[in-house]
Amino acid sequence: MKALVTGASGFIGYHVARRLREEGVCVRALVRRNSPVDDLRRLGVTLFFGDLRDAQAVRRSVRGCDQVYHVAADYRLWVPDPGVMYAVNVGGTENVMRAALETGVSRVVHTGSVGTLAASAEGRIADEETPVTLSDMVGHYKRSKFLANRVVQRYVERGLPAVIVHPSTPVGPTDRKPTPTGKIIVDFVNGRMPAYLDTGLNFVDVRDVAAGHLLAARRGRTGRAYILGHRNMTLRRFFEVLSDVTARPAPRVRLPYGPLLAAAHLNALFSRLTGIAPLIPLTGVRMARKYMYFDCRRAVTELGLPQHPVEDAVAAAVDWFRRHGYVPKACG
Repeated sequence: MKALVTGASGFIGYHVARRLREEGVCVRALVRRNSPVDDLRRLGVTLFFGDLRDAQAVRRSVRGCDQVYHVAADYRLWVPDPGVMYAVNVGGTENVMRAALETGVSRVVHTGSVGTLAASAEGRIADEETPVTLSDMVGHYKRSKFLANRVVQRYVERGLPAVIVHPSTPVGPTDRKPTPTGKIIVDFVNGRMPAYLDTGLNFVDVRDVAAGHLLAARRGRTGRAYILGHRNMTLRRFFEVLSDVTARPAPRVRLPYGPLLAAAHLNALFSRLTGIAPLIPLTGVRMARKYMYFDCRRAVTELGLPQHPVEDAVAAAVDWFRRHGYVPKACG
């Protein structure tokens, strides 16, 4: 069998490609010219260089594949030109789905985001069917991913055998960039996390997320969405887990939301005037106002999604960051 993974140089995409290779699948990766690809080469992945916005490049990479895992996305909390994000996340998804339909791909797994699902300031737990609208989306990333999901559903109506998976907050090794969650871990281990926000997230081992993609391809119902997550935790509790892993003290100071929001607004104004990315992204502060708690039972019962301990994923992430120079040897 032959499978294409878009975004294979990223955190989740790499683990999806790795899991496919472990199962003996011939894997192609559509990556940009400036993407880090050494690890993919070591896996034996065939590289196709191109951009999601280039419909012909997408079609060349899809042609001849049995499965497509569309993991790639432009994930930033601040962008100087939001149009680029929509072109990648919405237009790129259109290109992938069209190519998959026209070339007769037997299964597509589209990586969505729990950011497009319902969230609550009161900590209510949502699932795949909790009502949510475009107007509920905070920031261009969430809005673009919400619209990308609509693109997939339109192609499902045209006969494309696609499934949508929504990873929650993945944690684990090989977070090279790192992701926003990975940066929190790096800052914590480096002693740069003196305070925390009162918010909550659903955490999951990135290796379980990768397994969930393959399970969705094998067992998922066409047109159905599945949350790939595990454990709902406050950010404070997450820092306590980090403290247990690293023997560093967890932050005890809780940041008040109001002053932080005001600072983020000022930062956003400065960024608009200068084009420099904000230190305090307004979108990130607004997102933190709501608890991202989710019920993951559908993926567990219908797909068999594994649920490895979050503590083990955190320990694996810390170990990887230490071994790859993100943390000075004297720290942690």
